[in-house]
Amino acid sequence: MAPKFGTSGLRGLVVELTPALVADHVRAFAAACDHGGVLCLGQDLRPSSPRIAGDIIAAARAEGLRVIDCGALPTPALALAAQRAGAGAIMVTGSHIPADRNGLKFYSRAGEITKADEAAISAALGRAPGTAEGALEQDPRAAARFVARYVSACGAGALAGRRIGLYAHSAVGRDDLQAMLEGLGAEVIELGRSAAFIPVDTEAVDPDTRAQIAAWVIEHGLDALVSTDGDSDRPLLADETGTLVPGDILGQITAQALAAEAVVTPISSNSGVSRKSFARVLTTRIGSPYVIAGMAELGGKVVGYEANGGFLLGFDADGPSGVITALPTRDCMLPLIMTLIAAGDGAVSARVAQEPPVVTVADRVQEVPQEASQPFVARLSADAQARAAFLGRLGASEAACDLTDGIRMRLADGRIVHVRPSGNAPELRLYVEADDRDKAEALLRSGLAELRSALLG
Repeated sequence: MAPKFGTSGLRGLVVELTPALVADHVRAFAAACDHGGVLCLGQDLRPSSPRIAGDIIAAARAEGLRVIDCGALPTPALALAAQRAGAGAIMVTGSHIPADRNGLKFYSRAGEITKADEAAISAALGRAPGTAEGALEQDPRAAARFVARYVSACGAGALAGRRIGLYAHSAVGRDDLQAMLEGLGAEVIELGRSAAFIPVDTEAVDPDTRAQIAAWVIEHGLDALVSTDGDSDRPLLADETGTLVPGDILGQITAQALAAEAVVTPISSNSGVSRKSFARVLTTRIGSPYVIAGMAELGGKVVGYEANGGFLLGFDADGPSGVITALPTRDCMLPLIMTLIAAGDGAVSARVAQEPPVVTVADRVQEVPQEASQPFVARLSADAQARAAFLGRLGASEAACDLTDGIRMRLADGRIVHVRPSGNAPELRLYVEADDRDKAEALLRSGLAELRSALLG
């Protein structure tokens, strides 16, 4: 995976994220984006992250930036720290991708970088190294302030009596999530802590992990189990039966709990949101920059979320015990907490069952280079006969298609098949929607098999 830069940041194999390449992107960011002369820095728990963080510190200080090192903490906690400091930020993380890869995620003072920022950074690459020596400070309380944000707004007894499992694995926010849940009154049982980095994709949890989660829920008599991806901006929630709750359902529930009036979400999200009572629902291309742009377009009491569960709060919302200030960057903590609170004294599954009866499932074909996946999707997008042949092998036919992002095919019986190459990893995503789980899972299995056959032989 050759290093690639975009609005998701810089991503690539660790061996190719050299000090020179990292420094070049830091200098370009310093020259092109509004950071107020200050840079907050965070990192996840990958073995390579401390080295890359050191490269960033050296390059940023040489550009004269005052660097505030926040250490290992969730990406949204870093965003909150930067917002508080009126600073830019860089998070060292590869999110959910394997440990042999890593990346840098950039924030200007306005928040996550935009497509315009991306173009400006790309144009500023190749600058000569600076000769200044900016200050270096530590902020060891950034994660604790993030925890306090939710405990104070939701109340110390909000989850009293709840027995919650925490799949800790190697998530950078595992201890913060435990502190948050305990601060809200829950009993927390930690499970599966790992010293080695485990790439957990909350949008496509592998069968073995699903089975382990279900076993833990039953073994420990849990009301729910929670987890996050590596940099803790995407949530994972299993109900009292061990069944995973899709991230977009968490988004729908959280938006309602916060009394949002407008919702922005990518085209891949559960379409049941349009059946709820929100004044306006806007669908976008996949990726938080597009969601953020949509939120800016709508304004007011607006929220955004993605199919992976990352939730973006665009207004100061009333929590059960206080105000939750706007934080328009992908956050995993808010949808976990608000869904658990929304369940009240009842089962999480009962609250989920109140949502419109639309089931979405997703998975991916891994180790497919973009040089193969992008032409494949382009061919499906441009050729109705190619789509007919692909769907015919699934025993289906097309009623309509949407090219907002990848190719989203609505079938004659109302089901949906959505194929899209990842923008930052060597994988091809498949999203499926149906009116019940059995139909959705069956279509997902057959669709994945067909994609593997077409791309991997």
